[in-house]
This record gives sequence, structure tokens and C-alpha cells, in this order.
Amino acid sequence: MYKVTILSVLIVVTLLFIGQTAHGQKASGPHRPQYHFSPKAHWMNDPNGMVYYKGMYHLFFQHYPEGTTWGPMHWGHATSKDMVHWEEQPIALYPDSLGLIFSGSAVVDVNNTSGFGKNGQVPLVAIFTHHNMKLEKSKQSNQFQYQSIAYSLDEGKTWTKYADNPVLPNPGITDFRDPKVRWYAPQKKWIMTLATKDRVTFYSSPNLKNWTKESEFGQEIGAHGGVWECPDLFPLDVNGKKAWVLLVSINPGGPNGGSATQYFVGDFDGKSFKPYSTKTKWMDYGTDNYAGVTFSNTGDRVILMGWMSNWQYANVVPTTSWRSANTVPRELGLKEVNKELYLTSNPVKELDVLNEKITSLNNIAVKGDYDLIAKTGGKADRFRLALSAPATNDFSIVLANEQGNELVIGYDKAANAYYIDRTKAGKTDFEKGFGKRHTAPRLSADGTISLTLLADVASVELFADNGLTVMTDIFFPEKDMTKLFIKSATGISITNLKYARLAPSVEAGL
Repeated sequence: MYKVTILSVLIVVTLLFIGQTAHGQKASGPHRPQYHFSPKAHWMNDPNGMVYYKGMYHLFFQHYPEGTTWGPMHWGHATSKDMVHWEEQPIALYPDSLGLIFSGSAVVDVNNTSGFGKNGQVPLVAIFTHHNMKLEKSKQSNQFQYQSIAYSLDEGKTWTKYADNPVLPNPGITDFRDPKVRWYAPQKKWIMTLATKDRVTFYSSPNLKNWTKESEFGQEIGAHGGVWECPDLFPLDVNGKKAWVLLVSINPGGPNGGSATQYFVGDFDGKSFKPYSTKTKWMDYGTDNYAGVTFSNTGDRVILMGWMSNWQYANVVPTTSWRSANTVPRELGLKEVNKELYLTSNPVKELDVLNEKITSLNNIAVKGDYDLIAKTGGKADRFRLALSAPATNDFSIVLANEQGNELVIGYDKAANAYYIDRTKAGKTDFEKGFGKRHTAPRLSADGTISLTLLADVASVELFADNGLTVMTDIFFPEKDMTKLFIKSATGISITNLKYARLAPSVEAGL
């Protein structure tokens, strides 16, 4: 029988505190998001293999479990019943003799086309890029990236790599990666959308094992300031018809510097993608939504999550035991404006579960500063703010603290543009290009502005005009933001405003 002493109790309490500091979302130091998924510790980048199955959302992600900067890639794993409260799981895929585990996707093989299913079990199949670092460093070949598969027969808990990997060898392309696979029902085949250096290549397969090249797209279309990565192809309904959207992440070459995601809208016939327009369009004009892809198996809903960082500075941001978070999940749609189709992104309805105290205000006249904390009794660290106002004058929403840090989100009437200014929002000296003002065009032809702003400790996500213009930016205040103002020098009349304090999704980090 053990004798319990005060000293032993203190030791246990101390160890528990240390464990929560290293692994707990709320106890891991400044800048840790409270309702966005971030790993308990160490490095994360691209979301991978996102799939919904039997009531559970699975998020896999690029993960280096031994450091806080990019390193040998694994597939980390987290699960959620609502896309809001995430629970981190054991690592799903480890590097092996074929290479590191780079980005990819996962599908529910309902018809067991792969033959991996046994005894009526439906297999989940992951399709990913193997990256052979030894071959790359030897400089003897450019064929160091190729596509492989793994399968799970226990609803995503454990994975077995296919014995005959790779299933798609490299044809001689340096950047040959990030397979996004979906079932194309009209021709009963799988379609792989693959990033191939400066374009996208489409492949098809009857069984996820044997792949045939169908076509290429994009060599001379769209933005080409950097390499193309993490493509995704999916249909959306618009005006009673179906259109196909092709996402392509690009690094560098984004509209405000560094990495970003462009998109094209057009037709896909199972072989080729043909865009309606060659105009360059951006899914998110902020600098911190990259490599976003959609969940598989979500029915009519098309839901995307992105990596909330930028390759320009991701390895040097001032966090300690962890690096990077995901955006909130966003439901995608299409809207026609002046005969052009644009992608819309809006926070999923599931986030409403986090709403705490809600304050609604109507017909607010703002000239100078309007103190939202005083009016709502809320706080400025994590909240949802929605407002509508005539698009007649400049105005801004300002998050601030006692240290003089200010993050400014606003509308510039003369430029007809939205902006996020993080030049004075806190720490910026870790990377010379971080502290800047980012802008985005106002695409809506409506005379009324509608904004939804999500703030979470050290990030903001702006959804303007029902998701036509989106901006995502991270920032690093010296202390938590405690002040929240609406400002207008010329004066504006806000038709309605709703402020909601958001609860932390504590499961994400405990």
C-alpha cells in the first residue's frame, strides 16, 4: 500500500499541468486558436484525406511529429462528429521505404472496386504522394514523387498500405503530387486530379489501382507565379444547372504575396475540363488559406478546409510547441455576377453551436469610434460579428489591446475593395513581408455590404457579400485583443449588427 504524501500530490499536479501546457489547446501559450483545429504539438500543414463516413468527419493532415518546422511528412489524424469539436487521433500513415507521405485524399469505396473490402466491410481508401527524399537528393532522377494507396477496414482507425505501391509511377515530372480522387458516376470510374508542375493532369481508374491518363489543363491559363499544388475538382449547382469547379493552389504567386488558391469554373465530361472563362479568380484574398480541399462523401454539401498559414513565413511564425491551424470548415457555392460565375465560401452552419451570448443591434449611426465591447459586453479575442450597411462610405472594424496593437478590417469605398491591415497588429519582425495591408476586390454589384467576421485569438476570417469575397489572415498580438471598435470618419449607417461570443471547442486540444 502506497503512502500518499503532500509532495507526491504536488508532483502529480505539476505533471498534469505540464502535460496540459504541452498538449492542451487552452494551456499552450499565446496565439493558440480556441475553435480552429490545431495539432496538440509540433508541425502541421496541408489538410489531407478529408472524408465523412458513418457520422464521423476525418481530417488527415501533413504532420511532422518531432519538430515545429517542416520535416519528414506523416499523415496526422483528427476526427469530429460536427466539424467543430475535433479529437486528435494516433498518426495514420508513417514514412516508409518508398518515401515520405505527402498530400492526398481519401474516398469511401462503396462498391468495393478496389477489392480491399472483406466480409461486407466497406473500405476507406487513401490516395497519396510518396516522396522519395533520397532519390531527390541524389539528383540522379526527377522521378522522386509517385502515387500510392492505403486502405482501412475499421472506419479509418488503422491503415494498411497496398503491397504493390506505387499505383501511378512518375512519368518524368519533378512536381507530380497531391492526388484528389472522386467517383465519376456517369462513366463508373474514379477520377484523379493531380498537380503536375505548371498544370493539372486528370487520370481515371476502375479500381483505384490501375490509372490511365485522360487529359491536361492549365499550362497557359490562370496564375503561374509558382508551382501548382493541391488541386480539387467538384460539381456545384448554379441557376438550375451543374458546373464544375477546379481549385489549384499556387506557391508563390498569390494576390497578396506568397501562397494562395485560384479556381476555374467550367465543364467536365469525365475526360477533359473546359473553363467558361480564363479570368484569374481567387478563392481567398487573404494570405492564410492555402492547400484547401473538400471532404469526400458529404452528399450535396461541398465543404472545404484549408491550412491557415503561408509558405512565405509558416516555418518562422512566433508560436512555441505547435505550428499552424486549419480554417473553419466552409460551405461552397456558385453565384453569377455580371455574367461571370464566382465561387462563394461561408462558414458551415455547425459553427452555430459555439454561439454564447448574442447581441443584436439595429440602425446604428457611426461617426468616429463605436465601442462594440461597451455595447455588447463581449470580448475581442473570439467572436462572430455580422453586419450590413450601405456601400456608400469607408468604415473599419478594429481589434486592439492595451499594448497598442491594432488589426484593422475595412471597406475602402474609393477602391471598392475590402482590406485587412496587420502592420500594427503585434509581432511582425520574424519575416519582412508579414506586416502588410492586404486588399480584395468587392465583387458584388449589390448596393448593400454584408460582412461576417470570425476572430479567434490570432486569426480573422472575413466573409463579405455572402461569401463572394473572402479574406483569411493570421496575426500575433503581444497580448490578447481586448478592444473592438467600428470606425468611420465620414459616417455610416449600419442597418443591423449581430455579435456573438464564441465558446472554445475544448476537445480540439485536450
